[in-house]
Amino acid sequence: MKHICLYFHVHQPYRLRTYRFFDIGNSHEYFDDYANSFIMQQIAEKCYLPANKILLENIKKHGNKFKVNFSISGIALEQFELYAPEVIESFKKLANTGAVEFLAETYYHSLSSLKSKSEFKKQVKMHSEKIEKLFGQKPKVFRNTELIYSDDIGNMVFDMGYKTMITEGAKHVLGWKSPNLMYCSAANPKLKLLLKNFQLSDDIAFRFSEKRWSEWPLTTEKYTKWLNALSPKTEVVNLFMDYETFGEHQWAETGIFDFLNALPGSIIKSSDYSFSTLSEVSNSLQTVSPLHIPYPISWADEERDLTAWLGNELQDEAFNKLYSIEDKVKKCNDEEIIKMWRYLQTSDNFYYMCTKWFSDGEVHKYFNPYNSPYEAFINYMNVLSDFIILVDEKYKINENQSKKAPGLKEEKSASVKAKKTVTKKTTAKKTTTKKATSKKAKTKKASVKK
Repeated sequence: MKHICLYFHVHQPYRLRTYRFFDIGNSHEYFDDYANSFIMQQIAEKCYLPANKILLENIKKHGNKFKVNFSISGIALEQFELYAPEVIESFKKLANTGAVEFLAETYYHSLSSLKSKSEFKKQVKMHSEKIEKLFGQKPKVFRNTELIYSDDIGNMVFDMGYKTMITEGAKHVLGWKSPNLMYCSAANPKLKLLLKNFQLSDDIAFRFSEKRWSEWPLTTEKYTKWLNALSPKTEVVNLFMDYETFGEHQWAETGIFDFLNALPGSIIKSSDYSFSTLSEVSNSLQTVSPLHIPYPISWADEERDLTAWLGNELQDEAFNKLYSIEDKVKKCNDEEIIKMWRYLQTSDNFYYMCTKWFSDGEVHKYFNPYNSPYEAFINYMNVLSDFIILVDEKYKINENQSKKAPGLKEEKSASVKAKKTVTKKTTAKKTTTKKATSKKAKTKKASVKK
């Protein structure tokens, strides 16, 4: 039996407002609430709601023959709750069908797995709890931010209790091997790896509306033929893509929703593939060989490495500066400050600073709200500079309170001791008075008898 896994990733960052140099030290308002609200509501109408409706209709139509996988970042869920609660409800309807699996990831869509093991684990735990609370599922499969994976990251993920992880089917890792099989980590063979077929995924996500593409227009019949033409040894085809592909990156006018609606029926009717959740695939297939991945890989660009986020001096400076204050941030014991620091970790902030303008330049340009990566860097560093001032102030207050604490304790102890002494004296005085009164009463009684 051959499996096909449809996996969609849902994410929206908290966008920074234009933050100028003269705002540093004067304003701690970093995020553009208006833009976040407007964009979320717009994408909800253009993508999430119509796409969820199509998936729900197909699940009802095809029953257990059609299944889907999602991972939704924690900050996307937060914004749904704030700006588009109807989207949460539509995902709950999907969850209630039993045909949808939700994956775990970092809550803040961060690159913490590359810098801080403790922070990485904390964010994964937060995300898992959020998914369980909203959709009644405890995630079993892990998806790291931007599909980033290495042997070391795999070990951390396995230690957190996940037995399966998804990542990119990068050519420089696979060589002659096929992405259409299940592998395991060379560092930890108990961790199973399911890989993205980037060719077939990108045909939908990036090339669907490209009229210069030799295969345009893409129809479900043509796509199903491509699946049937794959090697007979194929066991699973993982189609991983951003959910915003539908209606946002590929507009409704391109016919993308018609394609999504017709694809399940075409595959079920005209191929040997069965739609499965990632957990089902993990449980039913055997791993064919280990993959040794000492250096991190990702979904991005031709290189499939980290250079989309950490490939130049601007990105490295911003990234290292942000994580250099981790210890101080957490010692502030201020939930709002910690949350703000985590919002600043979102990978999009570093993606906007990318200076790659060759083969993948257009992709970076499309997803960048700034006029240039330098503008993105300056804006981010202005925000970070002010945030560091805020952290330092809070940290000093906490330090001073800690220093005063022993003196306050001694003062409190002296106060308690004085109180006890006064109480003791009062008690003694009452006892003496009571005895004197008793003695006086006895004398009076004797006098009466005489």
